[in-house]
Amino acid sequence: MSEEGESTKLEIDRIIFIGRTYEEYLHMFRLHLADLEGKKILDCPAGACSFTAIGRNKGLNIEACDIAYTFNATELYNKGKDDLNHAMGKMQSSKSNYCWSYFKNISHLKRHRMQALTDCIYDMEQYPKLYKVASLPKIPYKNNEFDILLSAHFLFMYADHFDYNFHKQTINEMLRVTKKEIRIFPIVNLKGERYEKLDDIIKYLSELGCKIEEVKVDYEFQTNANTMLKIKK
Repeated sequence: MSEEGESTKLEIDRIIFIGRTYEEYLHMFRLHLADLEGKKILDCPAGACSFTAIGRNKGLNIEACDIAYTFNATELYNKGKDDLNHAMGKMQSSKSNYCWSYFKNISHLKRHRMQALTDCIYDMEQYPKLYKVASLPKIPYKNNEFDILLSAHFLFMYADHFDYNFHKQTINEMLRVTKKEIRIFPIVNLKGERYEKLDDIIKYLSELGCKIEEVKVDYEFQTNANTMLKIKK
């Protein structure tokens, strides 16, 4: 994930560049390869995740956007390594806030995070035009450009940083660029508590004619972060 900033001039030390793997995405969003074949997919915001890279290797049509992509691949790789080392150093003291079933231990987690970063950066170097700079709530794509939009570990998690209007504006933009379906994971904040205005979001989306589901998934690393919001237009 990466953090959006309020200033128009983004500094690299103001973002956190850590990502999840392609396999984690399939579990987080309750997806199989067959669900994605023949679809145009957007990962937003994508951070250092390898979903785009590995998915492309499997023949999928995926693009990614993130505020972090204003920096070049070398800068992001170095930033990602530093952030990963920092996060893993702090992980020992907060292990009890996580479920250790998907990952066996901190070393196992670090290997996955490093692999995600490496795959992401390599793909970014190979296909730079498919990684766009996006400062949410604005998303730099055309109306109905994508069949599916996936959004992991950003919306709802940072309720202390971004207010209800930010979440609503971002989801409006997601709806604008997406033809069929949006999936957002998880639906809790950093404390593992359900986003307090989620019912307001669901009511708003229902009034727009969307079909909404809160779907339990077979992935839980942060405690209580095991549910996604599925929005069908």
